Amino acid sequence: MGPDTRGALRHVLTHLLTPLLMCLGMGLAYLGAFSQPAPHELPVAVVGSGPEASALARGIAGKAGDKLAVRTVADRDAAVSALRHQDVFGAYVPDRHAPELLVASAGSDTTAVSVQKAFTPVAARTGAPLKVTDVARPADGDPTGQGIFFLLVALSIGSYASVAVLGAAGATLPMRLRAALAVATSLVVSVFGAVLAGPVFHLVDHGLAGLWGMAWAYSAGILLVGVGLHTFLKRWTTLGMMVLFVMLNFTSAGGVYRPELQNGFFAGLHSFWNGAGFVEGTRSLVYFDSNGLGGHVVTLALWLLVGTAVTAAAWYAETRKRRPAAKHRDAGPAAEEEMEETVGV
Repeated sequence: MGPDTRGALRHVLTHLLTPLLMCLGMGLAYLGAFSQPAPHELPVAVVGSGPEASALARGIAGKAGDKLAVRTVADRDAAVSALRHQDVFGAYVPDRHAPELLVASAGSDTTAVSVQKAFTPVAARTGAPLKVTDVARPADGDPTGQGIFFLLVALSIGSYASVAVLGAAGATLPMRLRAALAVATSLVVSVFGAVLAGPVFHLVDHGLAGLWGMAWAYSAGILLVGVGLHTFLKRWTTLGMMVLFVMLNFTSAGGVYRPELQNGFFAGLHSFWNGAGFVEGTRSLVYFDSNGLGGHVVTLALWLLVGTAVTAAAWYAETRKRRPAAKHRDAGPAAEEEMEETVGV
């Protein structure tokens, strides 16, 4: 094997490391997050204020262990209010002849199913069939309620794939121009998202302007983080973006399973990761009378602020480094190869 062949082989093996690490990371993330969903302190309620309701709640809690966090609410209206505020995810109305379970499937279809499984045996002891009432259904165009999550996937791919172009092909441009292009690109991505969610697939039937605003903040945060990171990570930016905005992001967004059905690691990420901010913010706006919306908007704003800070740090680093002008003028084959590889992923 000649020196040229050895050099080419070494080059190929070096570049194969990125997709192999992606394979390992995706397997660990997706299987770790989704392979064994089970309730953990899932908040539910028993409707009633008397000693009989309290005894029933204690009995259910005792049998469920740490799977359910059972409380009582005074009446059916209070239960509906708790569901619409997402304080609970199921409310059981005991009745010897017509037991009823209240759920809000727009918050998570898989959570609603888990609640139904938990209370079906309780109703069975009465000998009467369990009536399930959905107090917050998803839009007709999104019967499973997971369309918002797949919209998140589309927004994410448009955002982190654009980072490759702006970071590699745009390497000769000053950072301020790359940052401006990132913001402009996020605007286009968010418009695509709003069009897909509204007139194309009817995933939402109102609140489209608010969805667009959150989609823009989400996309802009990713693009600015990526453009800034490229200065420091170079061709490893692809892997870094996949870790941040696919492996950790999709798995903790709550689009497939809410954090109450996941392990502590992904449940913890859900409380502050940007994908969860978009998914839960959209659900809140469209289905839950904007309850909790402010917190989710703050999450997206903080990620946008982080992206701005990373881009500013990259600008400072590039200014300090003062690369030779010739190197700036020629991004070179390596940069083009990096862009093609990243977009292909």
